Amino acid sequence: MTKEQTRKVCILTTVHPTFDTRIFHKEAKTLVQAGYDVTLIVQHDGDTEVEGVRIIALPKPRNRLQRIFGLTWRAFRLALREKADIYHFHDPELLPIGVLLKLFTRGKVIYDVHENVKEQILNKAWLPLWSRKLLSLSYELIEKLSILVIDEVIIAEDSYTKNYQGHKNVTAIRNYPILSYLETHTGTRIAADLVMDGDHNFKVTYVGGVTKLRGALELIESISIVKANGHQGVVLNLIGPIMPPALRAELDGLIREYGLKQDVSIPGRIPHDTIYEVLSKSNVGVAILRPDPNYVESLPTKLFEYMAAGLPVIASNFPLWKEIVEGNECGLTVDPLDPKEIAQAIEYLITHPEEARRMGENGRRAVEEKYNWETEGRKLLQLYEGLTSS
Repeated sequence: MTKEQTRKVCILTTVHPTFDTRIFHKEAKTLVQAGYDVTLIVQHDGDTEVEGVRIIALPKPRNRLQRIFGLTWRAFRLALREKADIYHFHDPELLPIGVLLKLFTRGKVIYDVHENVKEQILNKAWLPLWSRKLLSLSYELIEKLSILVIDEVIIAEDSYTKNYQGHKNVTAIRNYPILSYLETHTGTRIAADLVMDGDHNFKVTYVGGVTKLRGALELIESISIVKANGHQGVVLNLIGPIMPPALRAELDGLIREYGLKQDVSIPGRIPHDTIYEVLSKSNVGVAILRPDPNYVESLPTKLFEYMAAGLPVIASNFPLWKEIVEGNECGLTVDPLDPKEIAQAIEYLITHPEEARRMGENGRRAVEEKYNWETEGRKLLQLYEGLTSS
């Protein structure tokens, strides 16, 4: 793309962090590398430029209402000033803004859907129970009307394609790991590292939002069972933001109850570029999410990150996840509500180091061949090329 042909892209999010993996590290950087002029409107401490992405800062809202009813309109005004060729927004609450950008500018507009939103609303703990069904139906109606105006819809998973039947402007661009990161962090463990002894801990690692729905309590309980069965060197890492923050007290109480102060680490969110470094020092990656409707048919990004790092995985036994894990022979699936079954899977990998290594190698090979961002990134660029040439 020559300088004269450079197209301006404005990405908007009022919800996600500045360096969100999908938004910044995958999509924005892919667009910059392809020659696009990329601006990101996002909550940040100040305007800056990082890795070729110009960041326009939004203030941190005091509460959710201020974000929904104040920050969205501020983002809209900032976006209008950009006079972009393409506007690419990532949050359901920005749907009205997306429609207005389409009506008030000459730009193309993309809505990037990260989750099955109408199902997710039904499980929002901060919403009164009586309101969830009404809000879910309201969102569904607003979305259907909005995408009649918006140029393209990107979905991160195939599982909610059914929500968009009859619409031809929908493309699945999956949230697979970035292959180039593997060049720095090889991840595959040697068999000796998987043997439990006095000098080596067996590290069980979870990366993602630390919540009850995502199995935080069951994982801690499973580690207590593993320890009670004589495996004293096992360490559980729960890496990611605790949601809601009040859950921290409950997690700490459970850790005290089981005497696991030295066996469970909860460091919080870590920078994206250190994830593979942490995983390369781990022995198994776990994705033990409860059978929530929003998870059962979803593609678990963290699962592919573990596979990319060459780790054997332990995952919930949802049909789609079983197909990925068992089909690629890269780990074990368990009942996510049964800590004893989770503990048995951990113990199996401890006592079968060669099998664990083989699973890790299989998972990494599968990512290199099919589950990678480079493949999905090319689809993103093709979509953009189609929009800018029309």
